[in-house]
Amino acid sequence: MSNLLLYFVIGFLLFLVIGIVAYLLTARKYQSSATVANSYDQWTLDGIVEFYWGEHIHLGHYGSPPRRKDFLAAKSDFVHEMVKWGGIEKLPPGTTVLDVGCGIGGSSRILARDYGFAVTGITISPQQVKRAQELTPKGLNVQFAVDDAMALSFPDASFDVVWSIEAGPHMPDKTVFARELMRVLKPGGVLVVADWNQRDDRQKPLNFWEKPVMQQLLDQWSHPAFSSIEGFSELLAATSLVEGEVITADWTEQTLPSWLDSIWQGVIRPQGLVRFGLSSFIKSLREMPTFLLMRLAFGTGLCRFGMFRAVRAKGSTELIDRNFTSQTPSSLVR
Repeated sequence: MSNLLLYFVIGFLLFLVIGIVAYLLTARKYQSSATVANSYDQWTLDGIVEFYWGEHIHLGHYGSPPRRKDFLAAKSDFVHEMVKWGGIEKLPPGTTVLDVGCGIGGSSRILARDYGFAVTGITISPQQVKRAQELTPKGLNVQFAVDDAMALSFPDASFDVVWSIEAGPHMPDKTVFARELMRVLKPGGVLVVADWNQRDDRQKPLNFWEKPVMQQLLDQWSHPAFSSIEGFSELLAATSLVEGEVITADWTEQTLPSWLDSIWQGVIRPQGLVRFGLSSFIKSLREMPTFLLMRLAFGTGLCRFGMFRAVRAKGSTELIDRNFTSQTPSSLVR
């Protein structure tokens, strides 16, 4: 009996070591925008992410204090809470909205269907655009296109609202990202952004365990860097296109249950294994350590869920060229 237990322990430890090594060696490190596009193309083609996460590839809103809620309902609720927080719920039908990093179009469809907005969703993934188009009913005022948020193809002052959820960590230069978001916004228009952020390490540097955790959060999901709430707010203000102040909020508490709920979906909905096969199940299984690391990071303050609202100053159309033609690229993290 003791030998059997010993063999079991040795086998378990060996399996654990092999699993950790495989997890580290198969990381999807950011190399260029192509690695981001390829990652999302694969996740979309697999279908299992949509099966478990629905049409919203972002966290859910569980209230403050958080309460028990259906995982998919929480994601839909997040969009409505973000609309309310951003103060855009009373804008008239036909208001033009750019959804930057639209995924498979979940938020875009809500903005068009429930608020009457004219929405353009953009993503760097061709497969996401294709799937978003498939999921969008005819007659809904939504269009989707492949575009790069680091060099948006739209003219200056094109949209009444610019909207983005959890796209920022994929952007290699946060200064350029902030500039592009504000550039395509009309004077008097509203920017509303929700993003994963790390703690401001200018105030409190990352310690011995936080550095490797953060590195895995970057490497596993094709992120070049996270900004801080304070840093990205400063970058938006530095465009000189913001009227008044950039408004920020921390929604870590409201979104925190999403991480463990993501794992729990695989437990309560095992039919995904039958529907997508063993290979997709293994792919899903390998994401669990990242979900747990995310829960650790957001639960301990290493990461924060940041909300940003800014209004573009009126009469600021020509400021972009004056302010940015001579600037050098920013560092990856602010």
